[in-house]
Amino acid sequence: MINKNSLSILNEAFLKLKYNFNQIYQNSNFYEKKISKTFNNNFEYKPSPHLLSSIIKYQKKKYRIEDFEVDTIWQNKTNSKDYKKLNNFFWFFSLDLKSSKKSAQSVILNWINNNNKYNKNSWEFNTTAKRIIAWLSNHQLTYEDSDQVYKTKFDHMIQKQANHLLNEINNPDQIENKLIGCAAIILVGLAYKNEKNYIEAGLNYLKNIAKSSIDGQGFTRSRNIQELIFYLKYFIIIREWFKESHNIIPEHIDETIFYLGSSYAFIWQNIKQDLFFNGNFSSENHEFDQYLKRFGYTFKNQINETGGYAILKNKKIILAMDIGSNPNKNFSKNYQAGALSFEIFSNEKKLLSNSGYFPDNRNKLNKLSKSSALQNTLIIEDYSSCNFIKKNSHFVVDNGLKVLKKNIVFENNYWKISAAHDGYLKKFGLNHEREIEFYPEESKFIGYDKILRKNPNKEIKFDIRFHLNPNSKVMKTQDKKYILIDLEEDGWKFSCDNFDINIDNGLYFGNKNSYKENQNIFISGINNEKEQVIKWEINKIQ
Repeated sequence: MINKNSLSILNEAFLKLKYNFNQIYQNSNFYEKKISKTFNNNFEYKPSPHLLSSIIKYQKKKYRIEDFEVDTIWQNKTNSKDYKKLNNFFWFFSLDLKSSKKSAQSVILNWINNNNKYNKNSWEFNTTAKRIIAWLSNHQLTYEDSDQVYKTKFDHMIQKQANHLLNEINNPDQIENKLIGCAAIILVGLAYKNEKNYIEAGLNYLKNIAKSSIDGQGFTRSRNIQELIFYLKYFIIIREWFKESHNIIPEHIDETIFYLGSSYAFIWQNIKQDLFFNGNFSSENHEFDQYLKRFGYTFKNQINETGGYAILKNKKIILAMDIGSNPNKNFSKNYQAGALSFEIFSNEKKLLSNSGYFPDNRNKLNKLSKSSALQNTLIIEDYSSCNFIKKNSHFVVDNGLKVLKKNIVFENNYWKISAAHDGYLKKFGLNHEREIEFYPEESKFIGYDKILRKNPNKEIKFDIRFHLNPNSKVMKTQDKKYILIDLEEDGWKFSCDNFDINIDNGLYFGNKNSYKENQNIFISGINNEKEQVIKWEINKIQ
């Protein structure tokens, strides 16, 4: 019998073989001829650079192209991130428009002369898509006042790269890359009018992406908040290109924006706080809000659950909880094993916080940040609620979990979120059920964590972690019954009736690819019962 490990090895070998054959094909004269078909249409629609301000970090300081050694700029042939950034030309958005057009165009001409044919480094899919967008959007520097010889080379290279994207768009394993590729292909079709083949092809791929990766509620199937916002940004950019070029906006783009926007309103605009679930970390969403306002986009969502998240709030308190199952393996590269984890905000400050996410998958901290131990939830025998395996350099869900039931009550004087999951059923024969109540008038949370077993034939160890904001200060009372939490002069106390409570040090990944120490409250115990209830309380100190 072939086991999972053997299948994984065979799959990796097949993918490597496929990649090698693809490289041989793309470096052939046949492929060169295929992507070199030219068109005679002129570059007519000139997209405004400011339409990209949701994805471009514009620096206050603008650079002049003369500040760079344009003759030697392409001599760096490393495969580093810097090399990719250099080749995607997004750095052109930081150039002062008073820069020499001649110098800017000489940089592009130099690139064309050195990269006229496909090579795996400078023609990488994501890099190529961004380069097309950058060249066309920065037309004031890249195209204006140039001679016909240059324009012909420029137009030919744009089309050649677009053809390459069309050939490769089904290969990238990251859907985000496919979305950028669709945007670039569509932009080529709009910029060179009557090149409808590009528009139609790009829109068809775009429609397929939306259908396959967005659920019925308008949330990305990955359940990743960063990805949701990424999708929304690019769909809006594409819509604005259609609008600015005086083309009819496709209905499915408007429909997708409506649903994505509704999820965005739920997960961000309604609370204006970053939730650290499933790959999220501190964001710059306030800037995106300004972008939406500037272009006249307004979204609303008054429900209490979307995308597997429940959010209840009033003017002072926000309670958010993960009550969703894990995404499909293909959408799980940013998923964290935080089923039934929750976060609490008090007076716009995060009281209880999951530890956040470390996105650099080359670092061991990435897998650590995915573990249940770094989320505000129950951990059994130091295992996470789902198992991760490595696939294409990412850790994806292997054995996942299902949320078995969930219930939300939201009244003026009483809130409740309850749910259960089976992530520990296969290995330990148990389900975890959590119920959190909140009494607004008393500013009191009561939590019930239930361990439900069919056959408690042996003892198992459990922990429940409650991670704190790094700005919090904690101390245990002398009678050891309470832990006091000081959140910037906002005082709370934590207690547990039937188990000891302790304080432990941990790691906080709230800021992208960085970490610092924080503290967490934890409850530990032994279970040997069919049903065990761990009750805890968090009370505001009045």
